[in-house]
Amino acid sequence: MSVEKDTVAVIGAGMGGLAAAIRLAAAGRDVTVYEAHGWPGGKVRVVASDMGPVDAGPTVLTLRHVLDELFAAAGEDMAHSLTLDPLPVLARHYWADGTTLDLLPDAGANAARIGAAFGARAQAEFTRFERETRALFDAFRAPVMERARPDALGAARAALARPHLLPWLRPGRSLHDMLRARFSDPHLRQLFGRYATYVGGNPLSAPAVLGLIWQAEAAGVWTVRGGMAALAQALAGLLERCGGRLRLNTPVAAILTQGGQVTGLRLSDGTEQDCGQVVFNGDPAALPALLDAPRRAPPRRQTHPRSLSAHVWTIAGRIAPRGLGREALAYHTVFFADDPGREFGPLARGTVPRDPTIYVCAQDRAHGMPDGPERFQFILNAPPLHAGAPPLTEPPCNTDPFQRLARFGLHLDAQPSATPLTTPARFARLFPHSMGALYGLSPNGALATFLRPGTRTRLTGLYLAGGGVHPGAGVPMALSSGRHAAEAAQRDRISARRFRPMAMPGGISTGSAMTGNAPSR
Repeated sequence: MSVEKDTVAVIGAGMGGLAAAIRLAAAGRDVTVYEAHGWPGGKVRVVASDMGPVDAGPTVLTLRHVLDELFAAAGEDMAHSLTLDPLPVLARHYWADGTTLDLLPDAGANAARIGAAFGARAQAEFTRFERETRALFDAFRAPVMERARPDALGAARAALARPHLLPWLRPGRSLHDMLRARFSDPHLRQLFGRYATYVGGNPLSAPAVLGLIWQAEAAGVWTVRGGMAALAQALAGLLERCGGRLRLNTPVAAILTQGGQVTGLRLSDGTEQDCGQVVFNGDPAALPALLDAPRRAPPRRQTHPRSLSAHVWTIAGRIAPRGLGREALAYHTVFFADDPGREFGPLARGTVPRDPTIYVCAQDRAHGMPDGPERFQFILNAPPLHAGAPPLTEPPCNTDPFQRLARFGLHLDAQPSATPLTTPARFARLFPHSMGALYGLSPNGALATFLRPGTRTRLTGLYLAGGGVHPGAGVPMALSSGRHAAEAAQRDRISARRFRPMAMPGGISTGSAMTGNAPSR
């Protein structure tokens, strides 16, 4: 029996799943996306408030060319569907000793600001750091970030061609250690160490090479008019214009296989769907529960240990005029922990620090100062759930973010008891088998980049996309993973046999693919 119309199923409407589905539909494939939740976007989600929906996941876009390329692949100009606004201030930073620093999308301006805040030596150290991390980013872009599988040999050749980068690649050297060697001022060590958390890492144990993450932000940060949910909705619309289908509130219970190949999927209502290929846009740790042959899922070393999680508050309120006042916040503002060791030490031990760094997104400040109440998102890093713990058990969050921000002089009229909070346990319920981790495999450790699952699996016709697979976490990386999955599915389609397995002697065992539930931060 021939497979109907050479179908592709995508499990999960996160950024990676939508990107793969759009590219495949634009290439003429018959594509359906099955999403367990009632919204597209995965971890790009919102929480209702008196001021309207508040972003409760990613808040901005970096490396915007990845999004431009996705729309171009579908034959459209992204500007017709979305409005992106560049942030004039990448982030504002506060320390408990009263120090403040704005970083801008201009290396020279940043050097001058760092010199004014911390002195000529710090300015020279930042200039060196900027030069080295830019070279790291350029060296690793082609062999690692843009490939479907990271090319360790290519990365080594790129590094050897730039001998001044070798200290960043020394085995066992953490980002924390490298920043101590590069910056004499502890403020700057704390600031640039924070970028490890962007991919769920801990600077005390994350490899030094993660210093290049700064360059993704330094190249420019864009807000999406209407919030990040508008991006997910725009991609869902683009998918439909390409001929694809999106089925929300449609969980997948199992991926069906025969003879080492995917043949379809079973929905939670018992319905079975045939398909030719499947893209799984979810945490790879969830695959063993969906497969009748769990050994064909990525091995545990590719999904464990887990990355960081977070406590996320979504808030509508006003900033009081006293203290720092309404002018204090940029779109992105960071209030640093008093002691990074007392923040990241507990996180490494799986406990919640008492006085952590607080990230604040002032969502309504993309176009200046709002008039009246506004929407905020607070993020505090947290460990994932402990392996084997009951599903609702997690270390308590002992930090009242309102009280901690008040110590910096920022006073809000909202109250914690009336503020929606998403905890690691809540993330674990939203994204099953994730243990609340927001970025899949922990990036800590020298080989983590090369251990992360790639596009192809050990099951013919099953492909992976999303922030839990290579090239990693973050919206642009998840979009890139969707491109890799679509390209692999298209290449394999050319040589694939076009008939379903026969339940008869001598029948041909042929592939057909489908897949299960999907996230993205």
